[in-house]
Amino acid sequence: MELKYKFISVDDHVQEPPDLWTKRVPSRWAARVPHLERASGGAEHWTVDGKILLGGTASKAGALMDDRNREPSRWDQVPAAAYVPAERLKVMDAAGVDYSVLYPTVAGLAGEVFGSIMDAELELTCVQAYNDWLIEHWATASQRFIPQCIVPIWPVDAAIKEIRRAVKLGHRGVVFPSLPMHLRNVPHVSGPEYDPLWSACEDLDVPVCFHAGASPELQYPPSSSLSEPLAQALDAVTRPVSNVFVLSLYAFSRVFLRHPRLRVVLAESALSWGMLYMEWADHQFEHDGLAREGYDLTPSAMFRRNCFLTSWFDPVAPFLEYVGAEHILWSSKLPLATSPWPNSRETIESCFRDVSPEAREKILWRNAAQLYRL
Repeated sequence: MELKYKFISVDDHVQEPPDLWTKRVPSRWAARVPHLERASGGAEHWTVDGKILLGGTASKAGALMDDRNREPSRWDQVPAAAYVPAERLKVMDAAGVDYSVLYPTVAGLAGEVFGSIMDAELELTCVQAYNDWLIEHWATASQRFIPQCIVPIWPVDAAIKEIRRAVKLGHRGVVFPSLPMHLRNVPHVSGPEYDPLWSACEDLDVPVCFHAGASPELQYPPSSSLSEPLAQALDAVTRPVSNVFVLSLYAFSRVFLRHPRLRVVLAESALSWGMLYMEWADHQFEHDGLAREGYDLTPSAMFRRNCFLTSWFDPVAPFLEYVGAEHILWSSKLPLATSPWPNSRETIESCFRDVSPEAREKILWRNAAQLYRL
């Protein structure tokens, strides 16, 4: 593998086009699959099964807009680099990105939009349409795009079947809502019902990627008195820290103990809370005597065996001792409004001050290259 820029971005998003699902899903579901609808005044918004998506906007591509506080209100305002692979490659070159690991947008940060659909057949059909499109439209356009599949959240057998199908097509990761029981009435994710899914990912050697923000119940809603830019800023601040609950759940519920080869990426996690989490979780672990209840690893040891944090803005050096360079990944977050674009290169240089060349290489590309088998 040759790298020109020495940077693999592990958390970027594709913007799905308006006809993705309407062209690929049987016509009987045309009104229920994701599609654009025109509102009064000429604005357009995405809807699925009668639910408005993306906060009523046409896209989430703020980093590419003249004003990143204003998302496109119509499809004709969406920058081409959000949905055209050839144009995205140009932005990647300008940002110094060799490879880009892809997450959805309309389908949700982790495919949770379809996990909320009560019709299991419709859920699976929408999931498969996205997974096929991502391979056909992005992965075949360039090997620099690393596709990850989304899956139905239940039943587990259907999720495993789709993961196997998708990996065979070329998907290199599994994007999954970290708390599917928040989406509809399914078993608790930490229970044995989901063990076959984690085992399948272990056997296929693909990471499971939990994206912050896919479980909004972990964040408190903004006051109606806040302006839209302030509400978005509040969401951006609280979203990464919501991973504390996710990591704690999977560690203390023994999921990581039962699946020692499971690799979990906490996308859009940031780094700073990781230090606090490990100190506090280990203290509680020892204080409550959990080692006497069949836990042969501390929470921090589970993290260092199974998990990766991702960042795009943290100063790295203060957290290396706690998190470890082997468990940090980096992203450009294109094309979201919170991306450092167009100052991607400058941001990296600032964040990696006082970091050794060896640690820098691990975080910027070596860890990701191994994780995604590049």
